[in-house]
Amino acid sequence: MRFDELDTHLRQYEVANDRRIPNGFYVVARLDGRGFTPLTKERMDYEAPYDPRFRDAMIVAMKRVMDCGFRIVFAYAQSDEISLLFHPGDEAFERKHRKWISILAGEASAALSLAMGTQAVMDCRLSELPDLKTTSDYFRWRMEDASRNCLNSHCYWMLCKSGSTVDDATAALAGVSTREKHDLLFANGINFNDLPLWQKRGYGVAWREYQKAGVNPLTGETSEATRRRLAEDLELPHGDDYNAMIAAFLDPAPSR
Repeated sequence: MRFDELDTHLRQYEVANDRRIPNGFYVVARLDGRGFTPLTKERMDYEAPYDPRFRDAMIVAMKRVMDCGFRIVFAYAQSDEISLLFHPGDEAFERKHRKWISILAGEASAALSLAMGTQAVMDCRLSELPDLKTTSDYFRWRMEDASRNCLNSHCYWMLCKSGSTVDDATAALAGVSTREKHDLLFANGINFNDLPLWQKRGYGVAWREYQKAGVNPLTGETSEATRRRLAEDLELPHGDDYNAMIAAFLDPAPSR
């Protein structure tokens, strides 16, 4: 069989499951860490439950995926996950579903591995959301999850550091209300309200404009030009203000 015939015959199997993300949807990708509990608690010397070194490595990965060929307008991270918000008009890689998933997972895994100095793997899933409210609610949902994780993690590790076994700490928190968890922390010298916002709400990366001074090499005149750079935000708003921030990234709305 000649190469052209072989290529035509076999390529059909490679692209059999190809699909393109349809226009008219808001798209969010979620990257999740694979096996990050043993990675962060056993292979690395990170402080539990939160360590700024892991946060900073995640920010490196966030900035990389935002600058690798897509039109990503906002990245949000909490725990071992990163959520990416795409511009409604993003046509990268012909909007091929498999290309988006594979490229994003590969770029994030590579960047995070280099930042941490050890192998770190992330998988990827896409959500095609029908409207602006659902999209902003998605990010509000992940922020609410961040708050729950923060409270549970601080309670769990406070008990473990006080001498409880893993099983005992888990059992002690089973069925305990949010208010009781707050009281438990407070009784042990931790005021949940005083914890850093990035732990309670997660943190984000977005494109920001700034003015850069320059000199015209021909005339010697000074001037300012508008440039863009990726900037992290460790004190995100919450509630309706957070919804409004997400909505501001998505103007104009996608056309159907």
